[in-house]
Amino acid sequence: MGRRLHRGGRFRRWLGRRLGGDEALGDRAWRRILHGLGAGAIVYYLLPSELIGRFSKLDLLLILLAGVLVLEGLRLGAGLEVPTVRPYERRRLASFAFFAISLTLALVLFPVPIGAATILGASWVDPLAGELRANPRYRRGYPIVPGIVYTGLAASMLIAWSPIALPLGLGVGAGMAVVALAAEYPKSRWIDDDLAMTLLPAAAAWAAAVALPPLAGLLH
Repeated sequence: MGRRLHRGGRFRRWLGRRLGGDEALGDRAWRRILHGLGAGAIVYYLLPSELIGRFSKLDLLLILLAGVLVLEGLRLGAGLEVPTVRPYERRRLASFAFFAISLTLALVLFPVPIGAATILGASWVDPLAGELRANPRYRRGYPIVPGIVYTGLAASMLIAWSPIALPLGLGVGAGMAVVALAAEYPKSRWIDDDLAMTLLPAAAAWAAAVALPPLAGLLH
């Protein structure tokens, strides 16, 4: 038996019981919580460029990504057991690794308003969309509810980090929501929706800002 980074599902069983279910429910809830914590990546923008001496915030970001990839390498190559990894991920890159890569690329490649918008949207709306689709009682709310929530979250970031007006922010946020939910819906064994849902809306918003002068403020 390989080494493991969990206690045999004890916490997830406890969480599942607290939510009125079993370990499977606790496992799903814990995945949603961890995914939502990805929004904390936005703190990167608030850090000073140089942290200690010549050690920069980019260095810190790359070290954190390297740590995730090393963990994933140990899981795939040495049989390390990591909690919340689903059966179909056992022989391919896990969702948490895809998400770490996508967050890093969003922070490094895109202007702050666009990066913040797509990180917040992907971190919080992807779990919401997944829950709505999985529960027959709430399935009718998909994709309208996630689309509205994504639009509001993205627009708030676009407006907070750039000089564009509210109507433009809402319009771009709505466009990003459409792209994000279209990217989230198809399921592929090899390409995780965390990557597509983070990077494709950002790329679409960046292209719109380049092509349309009224949106140029998003590029700063």
